[in-house]
Amino acid sequence: MGFRCGIVGLPNVGKSTLFNALTETAAAQAANYPFCTIEPNVGNVAVPDPRLYKLAEVAGSAKIIETQLAFVDIAGLVRGASKGEGLGNQFLGNIREVDAIVHVLRCFEDGDVTHVEGKVDPIADAETVETELMLSDLESLEKRVPAFVKKGQQGDKEAKIAASVLGQTLELLREGKPARLTKPKDDEEARVFAQAQLLTAKPVLYVCNVEEANASAGNAHSQAVFAKAAAEGAQAVVVSAAIEADIATMPVEDRAEFLSELGLAETGLARVIRAGYALLDLLTFFTVGPKEARAWTVHRGAKAPNAAGEIHSDFERGFIRAETIAYDDYVAYKGEAGARDAGKLRSEGKEYVVQDGDVMLFRFNV
Repeated sequence: MGFRCGIVGLPNVGKSTLFNALTETAAAQAANYPFCTIEPNVGNVAVPDPRLYKLAEVAGSAKIIETQLAFVDIAGLVRGASKGEGLGNQFLGNIREVDAIVHVLRCFEDGDVTHVEGKVDPIADAETVETELMLSDLESLEKRVPAFVKKGQQGDKEAKIAASVLGQTLELLREGKPARLTKPKDDEEARVFAQAQLLTAKPVLYVCNVEEANASAGNAHSQAVFAKAAAEGAQAVVVSAAIEADIATMPVEDRAEFLSELGLAETGLARVIRAGYALLDLLTFFTVGPKEARAWTVHRGAKAPNAAGEIHSDFERGFIRAETIAYDDYVAYKGEAGARDAGKLRSEGKEYVVQDGDVMLFRFNV
């Protein structure tokens, strides 16, 4: 499954540079002027997971297939986007299609790179983008909620549910708060709320783009962003887009030493992925055999048939059971046969909730 993250922010904060580095491509043109990205570029990246390579080693798998994430580089937003300023309408439409927002904030000083607002202030930048998204949601709900209320009063059950939960959201937006603070009271309200596709309902990951010297510990700007994220229940990471661009162009075998010299244990890509997983509450399960070892992604709380469906819809439809081994047991007992002999292979049914790191073999009949 994976997920689709839209990379957003004001112009000239390093969005396209980061996108190029993350996807190790030059698909997005990075330039020092607004709107150099007009059509959203999409790049798929493999999720690095050391467990997958260890499983492949144990099983002697001929092929390794990582799960994929999609990053979408979306045109820079400016004040007034909710009213169509700049590329506002297109920007808002592209955001509506992603699962999460990766909000790149400029946390570096550089007189050679212009700032659309004339000063470096990542908190103000974040608020500019958030305000435009809230204004768009507000305009949408001010049209829709009265219609739902009217239909609900006429006996339409679905409209009554929508009027209740989206009415709560409308009040939040009027108070200057994002839609993601809405608290649906039950599964029905949660479903209707999700169907509304509100821009500020999407989870946010703030990426603090800092100078190379601050890539390890961050700086005062990034500290302010982390405080903002903590207050909102969002996620934040520190990344140097310049460093990531350098890493993307060097041989794989040289990267670890380069990172070590900078005091970094891993790439910015790894940090962004881990934060993204936490943000969307995702986990990884594996399928392993002599032909291939493969990683798959599901939402935390997914049951065995849901996981089977990630592989093929027939697996979910005809699900019988899932033969399951915990990652640690698979490695400790040197594979499926050893884990089975040690009593560590479990036969799980339709109600089994998948755990992070499960090695699974699905039995099905269609």
